[in-house]
Amino acid sequence: MKSRLIMIAAVIAALVLIAGFAISWFGLFGGNSNGKLMLYGNVDIREVNLGFRVGGRIASINVEEGDKVKPGQRLAALDQAPVDARVAEADAAVAAAQAKLALLRNGSRAQDIMQAKAGVTAAEASYRKAQQDADRREGLVDPGAISKGTWQATLAQLDTSKAQLDEAQQNYSKLKQGARPEEIAAAQAQLESAEAARRAIGVDRSDSVLTAPSDGTIVTRAEEPGAIVAPGATVLTLSIDRPLRVRAYIAETDLSRIAPGMKVTVIADGNAKTYHGTIGFISPQAEFTPKTVQTKDLRTDLVYRLRVIVSDPDDALRQGQPVTVAVTAWSE
Repeated sequence: MKSRLIMIAAVIAALVLIAGFAISWFGLFGGNSNGKLMLYGNVDIREVNLGFRVGGRIASINVEEGDKVKPGQRLAALDQAPVDARVAEADAAVAAAQAKLALLRNGSRAQDIMQAKAGVTAAEASYRKAQQDADRREGLVDPGAISKGTWQATLAQLDTSKAQLDEAQQNYSKLKQGARPEEIAAAQAQLESAEAARRAIGVDRSDSVLTAPSDGTIVTRAEEPGAIVAPGATVLTLSIDRPLRVRAYIAETDLSRIAPGMKVTVIADGNAKTYHGTIGFISPQAEFTPKTVQTKDLRTDLVYRLRVIVSDPDDALRQGQPVTVAVTAWSE
């Protein structure tokens, strides 16, 4: 009996040793042989379709597929002759509005005021003469010394002279006082409208030149010079490779072992070089199925998306490439 107990104790000890070896060698219950948490994913594909905000005929395209570009680099341009004509028209409208506003603000010239005053003097003389003729002929109507037709013509001339005098006096007063505030405000508004139209056309002219929004590589040249393109149509596709990001996934059971800011290493398939990075964003939501969890067993199938920013990328690390992410300092 005693020997049997000794044998059982030896078997149990052997099993414990085997289990310990399996844990340390095969990385069971978290980690692997070198103490790293291994995650898997791909280099993020980040592309932007570039096009003109305005339509027109493409005059030039300065890049080819595969070319590296810098922010602000000129990539393509539309024929600018139509927009240049609109710019010239808008400039003329602005100049006309500026001249009108200046005329109203500066008031009438001295020569115009003197001319209006002379017009008043002439109208007053004409009115006095018509009044004198009416006074002299009024007593000749009843005796029949003048006809009723002549008298009616005399009165008509008097009324005409009076109207001309009133008009001359009003014109002189207007020129002397200058423009009303409402007229100046209307002219100012007209100038501002012309200037706004000119700025809008200037924006259209700027948008007829396509520039690179950021560092990247041209991956698609969709159009060629001479093509007529609509506003917003894709002309070039730019791959944004800086900053380079890796999209990886971690099991729900390992989620507590990582945190934003942790340092990681990144290894691409078929590339012996090791890259360095930092864990950035960790998704707060689980992905893949099931969407909701009712049992404890299903929770082990959940994964969470995370983003790694690679600090030392090169051209050998390409977008969409499968990679392995090793977390070297994860929590037990």
